[in-house]
Amino acid sequence: MALLEVRGVSKTFGSLKALGGVDVTVQPNTFHGLIGPNGSGKSTLLKAIAGAHFADGGTISFDGMDVTTMLPADRSRRGLSLKFQITAVLLELSVYDNILLAFQAHQPVWGLLRSLSRRNLHPEVMAALARFQLADRADDLAGELSHGQQQWLEIAMALTQKPKLLLLDEPTGGMSPEERRATGDLLVPIKQHCAMIIVEHDLDFIKDICDRLTVLDNGQVLDDGTVAEIEASTKVQEVYTTRV
Repeated sequence: MALLEVRGVSKTFGSLKALGGVDVTVQPNTFHGLIGPNGSGKSTLLKAIAGAHFADGGTISFDGMDVTTMLPADRSRRGLSLKFQITAVLLELSVYDNILLAFQAHQPVWGLLRSLSRRNLHPEVMAALARFQLADRADDLAGELSHGQQQWLEIAMALTQKPKLLLLDEPTGGMSPEERRATGDLLVPIKQHCAMIIVEHDLDFIKDICDRLTVLDNGQVLDDGTVAEIEASTKVQEVYTTRV
């Protein structure tokens, strides 16, 4: 059974039709890339899936349940996690405390009041930091990290809730080539635990880690298929030759 099924989803902002009947299917434990020219509807679709705004039409089914009108917090509790393009880490807190707070978000209040969760969660916090090569920066302020490391920290924070599907909006935006390569290496093992939808402009990055690609253009699906199928698509070649 598919983990996510988007069927005929549309979204309009005033006179702008951002999405015009989009279909996307994502299988469990796969990485699915969303690509296309600027303004093609990629981020709008991501936000519609997460509930950051509601679709005007169509349906969104996640893990066997219709979540089309479900609130973002309820979608999150079911296993949907979204990392926006702009980093949202708490810059004046330590790297360690950013991860700790992410773990504590779903902890019982009684445990927080008695300050039990910090001690109990320490092994998980350090494991999360180690996964993204940040263990040696645990005591540093998050604002002292490089841009790429801040992105890694926020992805690590999103993964603390053990999502079934993680939505990433341009995770390598602003990174150096070395950081982009490292990001790909850090993300690949996550496929064992959850699926991902990744919006990205760096085609080399997304082709290296994704199992399947959906190409959007003017709010509609231009093509969908494996990386090899999309690379061979004449429709996609035309768009990326003339409009990207």
